[in-house]
Amino acid sequence: MRDHLSMRLSGKKRRWILSLIAACCTMHVTLCIGSPHAMAAVDGKPFPALDSIPHEEKDTTVISEYDVIRTINRKSVAAAFKNNDTLNVNHVALFPYTSLQQMVKGNIRGLYTQEPSGEPGAEQYMYIRGLSMPLLSKKDVAQVQPAVYINGVPLIGDNNLVYDIQNSDQTRLGPATNLLSVVNLDNVQDVQVYKDAAAISLFGPRGANGVINIITKNATSGQRKISVNSYFGVNLFDPVYTTNAQYENRFRRPFYQQYATTADSLSFPSYLRDSSSQGYFGNANWSDLYFQNTTQHSINASISGGSERANFRFFGDKTQANGIADNTRLDKYTGSFIVNMSPIKWLMASAMINANRMDRVRSTSMQDRFLETAYIPDLSNPLSPSKEAYGEYRDAFRKGFDKNHVNSIQGTFSLVFAFKQLRYTTRLLYDYNENLRDVFYPSTLMDGANYASNYFGNNQRTGFENVIDYAWAPSSDHHFNFEAGQSFQADLQKYSYERAYKGISDRIKVNIVESDAGKSNYLAPLYFANQLVYRFIDAEKQRLLSFYGNVKYNYRDIYRFTLTLRDDASSLVAPSKRWLFTPAVSGEWNLRNQFIMQTPMLSDWTLHASWGRVGRMYGDDRFAAGPQYKVDMGWSGNPNAYSYTGVAGLSRPYSYGWVGSDIGWSYTDILTIGTDAAFFHNRLRISADYYSKDDRNMLLPMPVVAESGYASAYMSGMHVNNRGIEAGVSGDVIRTAKFQWTPAISGAWNVNTLKALPGGVQSFVTGDRRFEVGKAVDQFWVYENTGGYSRQADIPTNPKNNEPLSFKGVAFQPGDPAWKDRNGDFIVDDNDKVMKGHSMPVYTGSFDNNFKYRNFSASFSFYFASGMNILNRKAAVRYDFVNHDGQSNLESVKDITYWQHPENMKTYPMYNPWSAVIPYRADQDLFLEDGSFVKLRTVSLGYDLAGTRWMKKVAPGISRCYVYATGNNLLTFTGYTGGDPELTYYNGYDNGYAIPIPKTYTIGLKLDL
Repeated sequence: MRDHLSMRLSGKKRRWILSLIAACCTMHVTLCIGSPHAMAAVDGKPFPALDSIPHEEKDTTVISEYDVIRTINRKSVAAAFKNNDTLNVNHVALFPYTSLQQMVKGNIRGLYTQEPSGEPGAEQYMYIRGLSMPLLSKKDVAQVQPAVYINGVPLIGDNNLVYDIQNSDQTRLGPATNLLSVVNLDNVQDVQVYKDAAAISLFGPRGANGVINIITKNATSGQRKISVNSYFGVNLFDPVYTTNAQYENRFRRPFYQQYATTADSLSFPSYLRDSSSQGYFGNANWSDLYFQNTTQHSINASISGGSERANFRFFGDKTQANGIADNTRLDKYTGSFIVNMSPIKWLMASAMINANRMDRVRSTSMQDRFLETAYIPDLSNPLSPSKEAYGEYRDAFRKGFDKNHVNSIQGTFSLVFAFKQLRYTTRLLYDYNENLRDVFYPSTLMDGANYASNYFGNNQRTGFENVIDYAWAPSSDHHFNFEAGQSFQADLQKYSYERAYKGISDRIKVNIVESDAGKSNYLAPLYFANQLVYRFIDAEKQRLLSFYGNVKYNYRDIYRFTLTLRDDASSLVAPSKRWLFTPAVSGEWNLRNQFIMQTPMLSDWTLHASWGRVGRMYGDDRFAAGPQYKVDMGWSGNPNAYSYTGVAGLSRPYSYGWVGSDIGWSYTDILTIGTDAAFFHNRLRISADYYSKDDRNMLLPMPVVAESGYASAYMSGMHVNNRGIEAGVSGDVIRTAKFQWTPAISGAWNVNTLKALPGGVQSFVTGDRRFEVGKAVDQFWVYENTGGYSRQADIPTNPKNNEPLSFKGVAFQPGDPAWKDRNGDFIVDDNDKVMKGHSMPVYTGSFDNNFKYRNFSASFSFYFASGMNILNRKAAVRYDFVNHDGQSNLESVKDITYWQHPENMKTYPMYNPWSAVIPYRADQDLFLEDGSFVKLRTVSLGYDLAGTRWMKKVAPGISRCYVYATGNNLLTFTGYTGGDPELTYYNGYDNGYAIPIPKTYTIGLKLDL
């Protein structure tokens, strides 16, 4: 258990914290409700619940006559930070996206979405303005994700503690469901993406990687409003090119004929020998069971109404998304409730509850199963490609179960006290999610030993905030707004995981046992004589206390300046360095208002700049604890055993790395400079921003001497810079009363550079990755392939000793690849590898077109990414069959998808696969390909029947009846030969196990009454 939470504070600060905690305790009953809009930024500051933003119902009167708050509009939200983007919610809501990552993908400049699988509910990732640190493991991916807020609630992610007990991080233990699938755009008013320091500083250290602020639709006063939205769609898969053992036999035979010895030929795999075997040499029709054209559907409804003193909104949704492969599916259920009350003129109360349930049907892939069981059986013979054999395999799964569930709830409760220009807001917030997975695999899947496991993890965040702001205008030219705030957030993340092998019977999936020796089902050798049972538990607490002040100054709408000062303390930082002071400043100059107000051609022209420092949160409390002990008593490949011969114990964390004392904050410095302009009565709009983002004092596990026993030592001092340009152009090319055409193009360029490593070293190597100062942190480290050696005479010879070129001491032979000897020492080794390519794109962007004719509307959108590379590991493994056949490791797993190949599969040189140099090793540029792509991502066509004379006559109460059809992920243009270039692992490797992203066609209805 982890509880390194003590803070060394002055008596005054300690009393302040205790008073906050006491307040939380007295109000804990209301922790599940809260203000819907409390953290949306206006002019760079949070604003409370009833700041009304116009939405589809067009009714923005929300208790405004009582002057509880100052009403704003959407334009002022966008103008607050012009270099931050807002998602076009109404347009994106037409498409059947089930996660936030899919919604923002290609729609926000400078934000890159990685969708490594088309499996519904699977984990996806977002990166704003590049990669701020090297990704040494999947655990690091969570440290570079943007913060996501829903109505002011910072969503807590799934814990990373489980990676400590995994042999591989390819799939997270537990349900591994994308927690950001809780968002439903039919319930969302705005999605704002904040990227510069002035905006991020208002959200604090959680926003160091950028902030995605989601504001749900608010309650409305006046006439009751009802909305119903629904769609139905089909998911289609592309043609699949299947193979069988005859195809594989033909592929391998040339290698055997040219290079194999007699002993090599005798070891030819048995499943490729017997051509009379219909299971392997017959029809490869397994795809009839694996791939399906499926459907998906969603229906939701909302109702809102009330008076100007009290109003409400309720929203409910049911969505089912089916995958196109392996019977995968995601079911989502959502319920959301908002209520606002103003019993007296100067008081307003607001509450919100948002609850979700997600049930996920996972793939039955062998790799996923072996990761769960931490056991890989005999892999000598792969699954048969025949429909009958694969059907038997699926039948074996039906004898067991794999249940994956996620429950989540977010809530806020706020009170706003308004007295003329003075306003005080106090609020409670809460976010909770629990993740459950129950698994049983029968003995027919496990070489005679069945398997059962249970995972339960829960993550919760509670918070208490107080904000006071005051508006002051000493004259009509000068306007000030002062704000001071405090927030306290407490996190708890924990899990319990048990797994067991060799149960008594496949019919007994759950054993109920007693600790009382007198009971018949007492846990005793009689009942568990042959079972192997393991249990893992862990928990972590975090605390974040923040104080901040913000002042804004506006001079005649010509000059605007903001200044934010913060002081944050985190329990994840060493006690002696717990507090971090960070400033942020921004300015805007409206050139049109000052110089060329009367020019009709120029509608708007502003320059803006900002700089600020934001603290970075660590993802583990170990760095605050200093030198420590840990459960680390296992063996190589499984270091997580917690007992020895039944006796529990601890050891130093040798396999996890040494953690020193007094590790301080990491932080981010962000500089942004940009301009926005509009011409011809806002018909042409242009924006451009340059940024430089420096992530400093970051931790890195550095190599240490082997005699210490530690795998590494965590040290501060890493510095990574990201710089780039974001630009966009849009215009109303045609804008008449009947027809409008608005094209838009946006793009972003980003490069990252490693500026410094801890201790002043210039480079270091970990696994198959190398990091060097002055280079990018997302580059591959590979040998340069220049061809091959067909004759002995082709192999270079060292003139000093007449020795042939060697690979780490092994002389090259005919049939070996030719790798460049860069340093000319006639020995090819790690010193000759080069850093090449990028796993992240350098260029991203989109091209959109929107058309409207009377009540008709249409659109299409292209999405592109360029400058990235993919290491085709699945091709490397296929060609390196000698070193993978029958091996008990994940790379050697031959799932059913082993029996297919891409349409445009690349052909590689024929080397000697038995060579000691391992010719088809993955770490060479032979398998490094350009991963650039352009996708026709969306097409839509719709018609609003509410505007027709017939509808106005038949149903005058309907304000909108929009019917539409869409297509999604329709075309991909790429030079990558391995398939869809988006289906890559976080490090740019294509392992070949991902379910494809489907083509989706939907029809839908949006109805407002």
